Amino acid sequence: MLKHMSIQDYTDVHALWSRTPGLGLRPIEDSLEGISFYLNRNPKTCFTAWEDGKLVGAILAGHDGRRGYLYHLAVDSAYRRKGIGRQLVEQSLAALSSLGIQKVALVAFTYNQNGNAFWERMGFSQREDLTYRNRTTT
Repeated sequence: MLKHMSIQDYTDVHALWSRTPGLGLRPIEDSLEGISFYLNRNPKTCFTAWEDGKLVGAILAGHDGRRGYLYHLAVDSAYRRKGIGRQLVEQSLAALSSLGIQKVALVAFTYNQNGNAFWERMGFSQREDLTYRNRTTT
């Protein structure tokens, strides 16, 4: 069962993210405060998946008014290959589309072969014409 992510899910979601290979967590952005800020800004686009009362998947999705972004898709290893990741992505895409967002981007680590194969199956193409850059503000 999918539901909107809430800050009450944080402990379970962070534990899932922490044990998911290929998912990079940041101490500030992925803290309780950081995720609370993100969910307050994106209350209808982030989802969790549950089976028998257990968290088995999660995704963060948001937008800047022009483009949507997907972050931290994770499915518990015991529940993979059951369509849960696909459901989470499709639900997030539908939520973003309902807000008028027509294009969605994501970043995946190059070494994350399983993750990149999943994104290819989901129809996300790899861009060869961009260089991803990063800078902290503090």
